[in-house]
Amino acid sequence: MSDRTFAHAMLREIYEQPDALARTMEQYVADGCIQMKALTDAAECFRKHKDLVIAASGSSRHAGLAAEIMLEDASGLSVDVEYASEYITRSTNTKRDPAVLVISQSGETADTLAALREARQRKHPTLAVTNVEHSSMANEADLYLPTHAGVERAIPATKSFTAQLLVLRLLSLEAADARGTIDANEMQRQLAELWEIPPMIERQLDGWRETTERLASGYSSAKTLLYLGRGIHYPIAREGALKLKESSYMHAEGYPAGELKHGPNALVSDEVPIVALATVDWQDAESVLRYEKTVALLSDLKAQGARTIVLGNSGDGKLREVATDLIEIEPANEYLLPIMEVIPLQLFAYYMALENGVDVDRPRNLVKAVVQE
Repeated sequence: MSDRTFAHAMLREIYEQPDALARTMEQYVADGCIQMKALTDAAECFRKHKDLVIAASGSSRHAGLAAEIMLEDASGLSVDVEYASEYITRSTNTKRDPAVLVISQSGETADTLAALREARQRKHPTLAVTNVEHSSMANEADLYLPTHAGVERAIPATKSFTAQLLVLRLLSLEAADARGTIDANEMQRQLAELWEIPPMIERQLDGWRETTERLASGYSSAKTLLYLGRGIHYPIAREGALKLKESSYMHAEGYPAGELKHGPNALVSDEVPIVALATVDWQDAESVLRYEKTVALLSDLKAQGARTIVLGNSGDGKLREVATDLIEIEPANEYLLPIMEVIPLQLFAYYMALENGVDVDRPRNLVKAVVQE
């Protein structure tokens, strides 16, 4: 990537994601084992506490929603994800004794920092996932889990978000080990699959860029877009919608795919296209079930004349039959697919912004770190 030139920091940082993820893996994993001390120290926390509260805002909260599924499925922890701004104003009398995990790119986000301090006031053990080593959250949390994404200059989060997903996946595996729900062989297999993600992204980036640039020119006149996903892909649908809003000033909303017919379907028209996440892990029975339900929904949407951009596995013939446009993604583990599938959504938001004449690195009314409520 070093010989490339980019018109905007956002595009450059999208392309930096393979390096950022590989760098993060190198800091956490060696000789087929998790070696990062803060992560291994987290095991003791998960042995003592069966409940975890995640507090975050914006993109970081979407990473937290994905982490909820990773952690519950892998380890059996009971996880709640709070808006950081809500955490400090409720549950002050709860009898629960959870660990509290905060997530923030900058480590200075005002709402999230206040949530961390409230958790410490309540005597809960605290963990912080941030991208800035000497930030307030890194210094004040009991355990600090760095993302190693590198400096991120564009306001829309890209490489910091995927690095958060990676660290949270590692945390879920460590929690599984601590709670006895994964054996050594499976742990090694899961870590080996994580190592494959950076090169998988690297070889797909140019194709995603070409496809999303073409799609942006065809969808830039949309009135609004609805992003749909199921399971762990629902948080990525929300993140894709947020990226579009903050980058291009276009309206978008993320919904669970199964909720479309409970009201939002009334909006669907030629001016309101659908972006649907329909990747699948054929080794995961629940992933297959979600996929089949999404294919059925897309078939219904085609019958009603909807325009759809669908993210699906490479070579998926079923999706080609029901999608207006298809963005192909190499198959992977269900819990790793989100790290890849969010990247074409980032690129789509970038090119939609260019279509609308937006300075994508500095969208109006937004700052990189919200340090004041």
